[in-house]
Amino acid sequence: MTQTQSLPAHVDVAIIGGGVIGTSIAWHLAKEGITDTIVLERQRLTSGTTWHAAGLVGQLRQSRNLTELAKYSAEMFADLERDTGQATGFRQNGAVSVAMTDARMEELRRGASMGRNFGLEVETLSAADIGRMLPHFSMDGIRGGVFLPKDGTINPIDLTQAYAMGARRAGARIREGVCVRRIITEGGRVAGVETDQGTIMCDKLVIAAGMWSQELGRSIGVSIPLHAVEHFYAVTEPMPDLPRDMPFVRVFDEYAYFKEDAGKMLIGAFEPEAKPWGGPRIGDEHSFVTLPEDIDHFAPILETAVSRLPMLENTGISLFFNGPESFTPDGRYYLGETPELRDLFVATGFNSIGIISSGGAGLVLAKWIANGYPPMDVNGIDIRRIHPFQSARRYLQDRSRETVGLVYAMHWPYRQHVTARDARKSPFHDRLAGLGAVFGEFMGWERPNWFCRDGVAPDYDYSFGRQNWWPCAEHEAKAMADGCAIFDHSSYAKFLVQGRDSATVLNHICANQVDVEDGRVVYTQWLNDRGGIEADVTVTRLAHDRYLVVTAAAAQTRDMAWLQRHIPVDAICVATDITSGLPMLAVMGPKSRALLEAVSGEDLSDAAFPFGTSREIEIGYARLRASRITYVGELGWELYIPAEFALHVFDRLWEAGPGFGLTPAGFHTLNNCRMEKGYRHWGHDITDEDTPLEAGLGFAVALDKPEFIGRQAIVAQKAAAPLVKRLVNIALVEAGPDAALMYHEEPILRDGVIVGAVTSGAWGHRVNLSLGMGYVSHPQGVSKDWLDSGDWQVEIAGACHAARVQFAPFYDPKRTRL
Repeated sequence: MTQTQSLPAHVDVAIIGGGVIGTSIAWHLAKEGITDTIVLERQRLTSGTTWHAAGLVGQLRQSRNLTELAKYSAEMFADLERDTGQATGFRQNGAVSVAMTDARMEELRRGASMGRNFGLEVETLSAADIGRMLPHFSMDGIRGGVFLPKDGTINPIDLTQAYAMGARRAGARIREGVCVRRIITEGGRVAGVETDQGTIMCDKLVIAAGMWSQELGRSIGVSIPLHAVEHFYAVTEPMPDLPRDMPFVRVFDEYAYFKEDAGKMLIGAFEPEAKPWGGPRIGDEHSFVTLPEDIDHFAPILETAVSRLPMLENTGISLFFNGPESFTPDGRYYLGETPELRDLFVATGFNSIGIISSGGAGLVLAKWIANGYPPMDVNGIDIRRIHPFQSARRYLQDRSRETVGLVYAMHWPYRQHVTARDARKSPFHDRLAGLGAVFGEFMGWERPNWFCRDGVAPDYDYSFGRQNWWPCAEHEAKAMADGCAIFDHSSYAKFLVQGRDSATVLNHICANQVDVEDGRVVYTQWLNDRGGIEADVTVTRLAHDRYLVVTAAAAQTRDMAWLQRHIPVDAICVATDITSGLPMLAVMGPKSRALLEAVSGEDLSDAAFPFGTSREIEIGYARLRASRITYVGELGWELYIPAEFALHVFDRLWEAGPGFGLTPAGFHTLNNCRMEKGYRHWGHDITDEDTPLEAGLGFAVALDKPEFIGRQAIVAQKAAAPLVKRLVNIALVEAGPDAALMYHEEPILRDGVIVGAVTSGAWGHRVNLSLGMGYVSHPQGVSKDWLDSGDWQVEIAGACHAARVQFAPFYDPKRTRL
């Protein structure tokens, strides 16, 4: 294609990729008043993946933020034609999702409850209701479902053109036939792009290049892990008897969806095992790509579809379509500024939900660019969640086989990936495997989730109720409460911060006071300027010029980026990720002191080693750091061990363990116990939208120290009391084996009115209660009296359950066991 218009020398924002996402970003930037922008499309608008999208508009997703963004998109689609003058083909015929098992029906009901938190219209249907709504479908095996009346379908090409037209009218430039050859960087920031038609400098750059994004990022040392797969659907010949106003239908348990399309039926699938496509690099010459038909691969889906929709028996197929589409390792898309380069943003990897996500993604990224921070909590889709190893090509290829099927698979609590496993292991892995560990995968780490015993098979038997590992976790928790337990926490991220200015730098980043004596552990948050919690960490002062920062495995990339970006350029301070070289064991329980004293010969009494103390001790031939702290609500120590001594220390502890009731314990027990104690988890219970005061963490904020990031916001919030939003602990009144379980986003009701949502939940084996945490809101302030005077319930899968709600934890609220 010949480009006839010259390129500008400089723009405020350049966007690589002219699909539905790139054009949406340009349009939303214009709505924010940023019009000095350019969209660079190497071929033609929509020529990557957008052109062959099915155009489903389904709002109910698997998380709060994804659902809210999809809901925004659907609402915006309804007005887009009026706003831009371009028809989009948007039809709100609704969507029906059907269940063929009781478990699937519970999943749908749980999703419906979550959706109601955000004002989403969701109707629960019986099988008879579905039969009346879809009389041409077979009801064989269907138990029920849900109907979302404001879902629908849209034409992806027309939608993209509408975004483009709106952006152009506001002053944005859109250039087709311009291929980006190189991204220009200067001093840790993006500076511009070199194209086949000239160079454009820019203040900010967005990569919205779909399956080409991975290679663009790799060329400048930025990880954008995704992989293309073959994606299939079939289109029938015209079907005169097909209702033109039918809702689109998902039959998750048969991996299929059905969409009426101009009198024809489009049948698509998210098959259990996908076919990866593309080699190390997808060439720029690819556009409007169609791949060879694979009838054998798609035949099982089509055969089931014929049984589900008998009209297909006498209808021919006019098109078997196979086209590439990119998927990410965890099935969630990427949004935000990259941790490696400032002013470089990404919006890519949409896993077949790019159409419904386009409006929300465009809104969030435009506001992020305009204001310097996102308008809502986006940690589940933030590009900073990924780890560099996830860009390994073989890893992506292997994982992509699974992620396609997970779109329609059961979204079980605790579900584990089965592909791309057994590569990232702690030094203790084989020892723990010998003790019966059942490993889960988290950020690539193989972590012991539970230890099988008493004949329980070492595999997951998933459900929304008590899973098969339940008795094993109960044993671990109660054995720890009576004796002691050992946990492998090697996956926790660890940063060494050192240099003459390290105390000053960290005290500006941390909300708590970290300019303390050597050998003190400080629990603290890192705040943004709005007072929101960006990180939840412990900071240990090792020496006057050296600190150890410990955070969760999921936050490793994000927290290191935050730390490094807040070290002034003229400060004598450097941060180094030492996670791989410093494995960590946690020994917890009332007999942990006696065990550690026996193997170390140290005095670990309260007087000699009070809570929050950290110092080096000896175990066997090794010197290691012991820190007295806990995340399970029991007396205990974290042991930071040089990697070469890790097994030696473990063996000494295990050899001495029988005399003190030592038992191995996994991450399920850790999570259950932290719920009992009300210990917050970043990303669930605390995010960048929540302040320490709202989260009940005001004790970790040192307002008496000099200025730190977020201080002014916290001072202002404290002065404006009462707090209208606060985190509470929740316990269902019902107990016993049939008690319902909270997981996340279940509505919290006071006197029959929704006032909040559960942020995380688990069963507390030490208190024998179904527990949760969540935020509740009240315009006149959330106080103890307001909590105590209400009639509380939690809605789970459409049913309301009586609950107790309080600020204090349900286990050891006076902290006597620490």
